[in-house]
Amino acid sequence: MLTKKQSELLRFINERLKETGVPPSFDEMKDALDLRSKSGIHRLIMALEERGFIRRLPNRARALEVLRLPESSTPAGAPRGGRFSPSVIEGNLGRLRQPTAPDDTANNNVAIPVMGRIAAGTPISAIQSRSHTISMPADMLGNGDHYALEVRGDSMIEAGILDADTVIIRRQETAETGDIVVALIDDEEATLKRLRKRGASIALEAANPAYETRIFGPDRVRIQGKLVSLMRKY
Repeated sequence: MLTKKQSELLRFINERLKETGVPPSFDEMKDALDLRSKSGIHRLIMALEERGFIRRLPNRARALEVLRLPESSTPAGAPRGGRFSPSVIEGNLGRLRQPTAPDDTANNNVAIPVMGRIAAGTPISAIQSRSHTISMPADMLGNGDHYALEVRGDSMIEAGILDADTVIIRRQETAETGDIVVALIDDEEATLKRLRKRGASIALEAANPAYETRIFGPDRVRIQGKLVSLMRKY
């Protein structure tokens, strides 16, 4: 699925290619989407490339090729006629009730909804639809509302979080320095990173030396939850 900004950028690139045969510049894309910096365009392009919508051609400046378009012009997850909200939690989880799984009552297990994928690497959009549930022992969770996300990427490998792991997240809007959190950047991109508070700024720190720490103003990052547990299949 695409966020609103990703869908807008994809349409803009496709229309410009059809009109002129030349992809738009980063400045043109930034102005068309009313973004504050070209770094936002870079993140959107990487997300579109990861999803197989566009391809960057090697050894050619500004060379982009549109491989496919979404089936619908409306971004997935956006209500028709309404405002699209890419938050991992808002609009779908709300104050999530966690029913005890019927088959696991005797074992005191809890059914946790799996809400899609989260990036541990280049930020990707978090899917906002409940796909299935997993069963977790209640004593591994503690208090609060919980949800699960499937990890994509390797930026947290030194924290023991690997690609294809399933992380259990407690829903909360605040976190302390050192916590591993689901962070929503610019209301568009979600990522799993370690939180560091640096004065008035927020640093999202990878656990892999191949990835740099990214620093944002406090108005650009919203905490969507804190990592409390992890599941892995072998």
